[in-house]
Amino acid sequence: MRIAQISDTHILTPDSDQAASPIRADNLRRCVAEINRQSPDIVIHTGDMVQNGDPREYAYLRSILAPLKAPLCVVPGNRDEKAAARAAFADLGLFPATGEFLHYSLEDYPVRLVGLDSVGPNERKGHFCRKRQIWLEETLAQAPEKPTVLFIHHPPFDVGDHYVGGYRHGEEAMALAEVVARHPQVIRLLCGHVHWPIEQSWAGTTATIMPSVAVDVRKGVDEVQAQGRPLCYLHDYAIETGLVSRFQMVGD
Repeated sequence: MRIAQISDTHILTPDSDQAASPIRADNLRRCVAEINRQSPDIVIHTGDMVQNGDPREYAYLRSILAPLKAPLCVVPGNRDEKAAARAAFADLGLFPATGEFLHYSLEDYPVRLVGLDSVGPNERKGHFCRKRQIWLEETLAQAPEKPTVLFIHHPPFDVGDHYVGGYRHGEEAMALAEVVARHPQVIRLLCGHVHWPIEQSWAGTTATIMPSVAVDVRKGVDEVQAQGRPLCYLHDYAIETGLVSRFQMVGD
């Protein structure tokens, strides 16, 4: 099974007066074309899909993503407006029709995929309150033998000096790690938000942070090698190897 991951596209409306608008749209278009060449089974977007949560931004985002050949799944980031995102992606059947959180699980793949909502109102930092902890505990308990990948916008751990205390309440990040540590079938946590490419051990598994597709805000990428090209992550799963991840630069 192959999973393609994108994140932090920060799409603006096509008529925005911000210079980044056409750049970010072009970055994502090129990334979509590259993903199609890599033939993944599914594409995961780990949040900050648009810049301002504007329904017009979501409409533009969907038009750019429309050529994707593989199914798409998404989780919200702090830049996303949850009601607008729920409406924009209603046709995908991912999010619950009502309720406070945009959690869900996908069961039809060799790897179980669980999307987590870490977004609080008017808050840049992550949230994983008691209600969310209970939902995740119950969801993971339903399939203890199936390899599972979680995906969430906010990494629940510090990343050097540029991402410290990333959750509104530090005990919530610790609680998320404790839930995951109780479920060894979790083979990976996929994150966004930080715009840096990071992979590290966490809660008995591995966490991977996808840098921004938008090259004007991404960090920690060797621009000599990248030469301004957008990129995605490819995560390949096999029983023999587990989940193996790599960058895919557009055009490589």
